[in-house]
Amino acid sequence: MASRPDRLLGLLLAVWVFTPSAKASPLKIATWNLNWLILPGSAPADLPSNIPHRTERDWAGLASEASRLDADIIAVQEVADEAALARLFPPATYHLVMSHAPIAQNLGVALRAPWHAIGHQEVHTLDRSASHGGHTLRPGLDVIVSDGDHQLRLLVVHLKSGCWERSWAEKNHSCPILREQIAILSDWIAEREDEGEAYAVIGDFNRRMTLHDPYYRALIDKARPLLTTSGLSSPCEGGSYFIDHILLGGPARDWIVPGSLRVLIAPPASERLLLSDHCPVSVRVAPTADPETHPGMP
Repeated sequence: MASRPDRLLGLLLAVWVFTPSAKASPLKIATWNLNWLILPGSAPADLPSNIPHRTERDWAGLASEASRLDADIIAVQEVADEAALARLFPPATYHLVMSHAPIAQNLGVALRAPWHAIGHQEVHTLDRSASHGGHTLRPGLDVIVSDGDHQLRLLVVHLKSGCWERSWAEKNHSCPILREQIAILSDWIAEREDEGEAYAVIGDFNRRMTLHDPYYRALIDKARPLLTTSGLSSPCEGGSYFIDHILLGGPARDWIVPGSLRVLIAPPASERLLLSDHCPVSVRVAPTADPETHPGMP
């Protein structure tokens, strides 16, 4: 028969194992703009002539960077289709989810087991071309991901470029379109806050956001997400502020592993390869289980 101290230790271990607030092992979340990732021979004829035309060596170099990144959840931008993404993140290892807009710059998520998507939808309202004219803009990709114990609502974005540092009152360039997209994202964030969901808004914002940037203030409104890139400069952007961001909100705000923001710089040996004009940006998080919060896709 076990001694009283042994029985007490067993009881304490059982309580620890089944406590809902116990944190999971940290996982790595990343965003990566892949700069016109299109399989050879599949590019539409109307694309710009100066997009990357990659050789097999270039593709091998990108796949090597994806392996070096070694992330569990990767939000990607500027990917033509799932076949192109699968060259970097093989389906045998990653669960892939893609948007399917009629453009060559779609969005996606690569999820390493046990993480998988349990629901997703495209946010077509981020394409403002119907009201502003011009070419079709990128949608958003709204994905609920889970490892079986924890859930995270992801909104992957690639916003309108050209308003990197301009004022809120700017009437020209792409700023009016960006402000409309910011309003849509702000509504999405407000809904997640109302539902009490753990969420992340992640991707290429094409905006050097800081905590005091008026575009960022309009984005978050009364919410208090964590801008993981705040106050930091990107070694991939020549020392300027980030345009690729990871915002963590709701319960996910408290999941962050302090000091875990990283930028993956390609090694010098890859200088002659056509990789990407963006570097992967990542953070580590330790999810906390909440058995009473299991939101679904509307």
